[in-house]
Amino acid sequence: SLSLVTPVWNRGTSGIRGLSKAVDPEGSQRKGRTLLQFLTDRFYDVEAVREYLLRKQVLKVQKKNRSVTYIKERYGPYIAGAYFILKLGGSVKFRDREWMRADERGLSSLEFRKLQEVPLEAVDASGCAINYQGLDNLLALKELQSLSLRRCPHLDDWCLGRLYQLADSLQELSLAGCPRISERGLACLHHLQNLRRLDISDLPAVSNPGLTQILVEEMLPHCEVLGADWAQGLKVGPEEQSQDAAGSPIPA
Repeated sequence: SLSLVTPVWNRGTSGIRGLSKAVDPEGSQRKGRTLLQFLTDRFYDVEAVREYLLRKQVLKVQKKNRSVTYIKERYGPYIAGAYFILKLGGSVKFRDREWMRADERGLSSLEFRKLQEVPLEAVDASGCAINYQGLDNLLALKELQSLSLRRCPHLDDWCLGRLYQLADSLQELSLAGCPRISERGLACLHHLQNLRRLDISDLPAVSNPGLTQILVEEMLPHCEVLGADWAQGLKVGPEEQSQDAAGSPIPA
């Protein structure tokens, strides 16, 4: 009897099957169940891999934000805070010193250890993977005057609720570009009455940027709040007022 055949691919043709089997109703149902099982298995595998990679990423961030207690106990809070930020890829500035960034030789050096008694007055952690746990390494810096947390992806409202511990010294703070900060977190900054400059521009989680900026300015009256682009359209200048008046119809 005549039967049609077609190749079956598995990294090349490994054999042939009769097409007459494929057109058999029972064989078709069996083939459909096999295909469904195949798709189910592969979909499960994709989800499992995705969850695994997500857990791995979370654990990696947590590992980076471990408390450097052993360094703090041996060298003090200034060295511990500097070590933590430099390890994340940021930069630090000790009083009366130049900005310091981690180099290829690592973080340990004789000059670094000589700074145990020199206050750490500025930290630039822009783009670093700092989170709620990692802030433990900075809250002991009671002489810290400037803190930049620009574009930190893991910084959220809960983190801002901890910054009150730096209220006595902190004068400059940048939160620009942090995707997880909203109005709730910004409300926690009312403790920082010594702030003189605050950058809250480009916060996508803030639903009403212009109104939020006004409220923050009222909350911190002695602080320059950056984010003026948000307020465009809220304040009308003299030229716009005159144009509106000229273009408006005269009531009868």
